[in-house]
Amino acid sequence: MTSRERVTAAIRRQPVDRVPVFMWFHPDTAAILAQHLGIAPHQVDEAMGNDVRQVWVGNNYAMEGIVHEHDGETHTDAWGITWVREGQFNQVQRSPLAHASEDQIGSYSFPYGAIPELMQQLERLRPHVGTRFIGADVSPCLFELLCRVRGMEQAIEDLALQPEISVALFERATTFSLALADAAFRTLPLDWLWTGDDVAGQQCMMMNPRQWRALIKPNLVRIVAAGTGHGVPVAYHCCGAMRDIIPDLIEIGITVLNPIQYGCTGMEAAALKRDFGSSLTFMGGLDTIGLIPRGSAAEVYAATRELIDTMTADGGGFILAASHTIPPETPIANIFAMYAAAGIAGEEIFGNAVAIRSRR
Repeated sequence: MTSRERVTAAIRRQPVDRVPVFMWFHPDTAAILAQHLGIAPHQVDEAMGNDVRQVWVGNNYAMEGIVHEHDGETHTDAWGITWVREGQFNQVQRSPLAHASEDQIGSYSFPYGAIPELMQQLERLRPHVGTRFIGADVSPCLFELLCRVRGMEQAIEDLALQPEISVALFERATTFSLALADAAFRTLPLDWLWTGDDVAGQQCMMMNPRQWRALIKPNLVRIVAAGTGHGVPVAYHCCGAMRDIIPDLIEIGITVLNPIQYGCTGMEAAALKRDFGSSLTFMGGLDTIGLIPRGSAAEVYAATRELIDTMTADGGGFILAASHTIPPETPIANIFAMYAAAGIAGEEIFGNAVAIRSRR
């Protein structure tokens, strides 16, 4: 099967030759794997056998697509958000509307002028059209984007004390997300649209689910329709304990849910599969805090195999992935153990790397 056929079949719960894989590597992890395999970092996905090819075309590109070499280095993105590298990731250093007046908020402009440049990211996927499963990530679209633009503390305070500010910004953020999605579909024949927002913490949601339904859900309906209107599945990402809104996501047409964050309240993989597996394809579930970087290769293999067996008990509906990016402290043996459990042996990976090198 091609990767595109494999992912499509898994979503439809049709027979597959192996579980599809979509693993995210931290840039430092990709560099380590590239050195190990004798290839370039941008070729790691191909060598490892990842089935999904996806790029950020929204603000997540500004957060994760721009990589600084040293701690303390910064950049300001098209949204006016200043990022600084702290440890392994970029963090928000300054939010453009953190101390803004209502007039300043009203005059804030989403970066429509940056859309052509953002769409250039999709050109990296053009060679894979028809063979790999192609996606465009327009997230974050709503609450998480407001947290970046307004500052998290202020965004949460707005929900409680000045909901009219949130409502207006959600509406404008939705319109911008729709413009991103429209441009992405005009650029490439996408196999899915990826959206999402982190609206939950480790124990519960950051807001009352009733508030989410009143303020966020109506806007998310429009974004989901941008994908389903093109006849493709829509994937939704939300870290944390977000079980309360899973029925709502199913209702509005979400097909794939990521990342099944290990250890968060209500996010036990087997229970999610039992309760929602007939309506959703799940993607994720491998713990990137304890198991993957700190477990033995044998433990990683066994846990991965158990997860796959549990989440494909109905014949499909699962894409193997981790709950976050694979951190650079992860032993290479553990990474290969995950792939071996998915049916991608080390010999196949090294064979792919040899084929890549031969093309030079």
